[in-house]
Amino acid sequence: MSSLEVPGLDVSSRVRARDIQMAAVADVRRRVIMVSGAVDTPGHAISASINLPETGRWQVIKSETNLTDQTWVAVQVTTDEDSQLINDADTMTVSRQFAKSFMTPDGRRITFYEGEVRPGESLLKVYSIETTSRRPTYYYQYQPASDQNVEQLIADGLPAQPVIELIIPVTIIG
Repeated sequence: MSSLEVPGLDVSSRVRARDIQMAAVADVRRRVIMVSGAVDTPGHAISASINLPETGRWQVIKSETNLTDQTWVAVQVTTDEDSQLINDADTMTVSRQFAKSFMTPDGRRITFYEGEVRPGESLLKVYSIETTSRRPTYYYQYQPASDQNVEQLIADGLPAQPVIELIIPVTIIG
């Protein structure tokens, strides 16, 4: 008998991810931070704080698995006030699952769209940031498939949602 079958021990409504944690590795020499984990909370934005070994420019490679019951048709990343997304010819900004991306002129928000991530599938995003903080915070939102105009959501930003905060542990290498 699993703990979920014992009366009073059902934690399914309180536990974020049962066996999967978000974790990161920062390669100081290459200035790359790799983050992986899972999202199992539909209808919430994720506020993720990462303890970096140094401020400055970092390439972010982020992979997460969609453990919700919704298909995502757009994913938005918003930086905190101490960070900015980089948009130049030398910077790779891409998602394997989405064909297009839109970055606001102020470099505070990027939205990946024109694709989908179904329940159980993984999402990969690559982008770069410049931060003056050793503990930047990023907000991730996932737009489920709906009748809403995705292009309008991209231009205006995804609607505000309740936020779940995560502090992602970082292993330093390099």
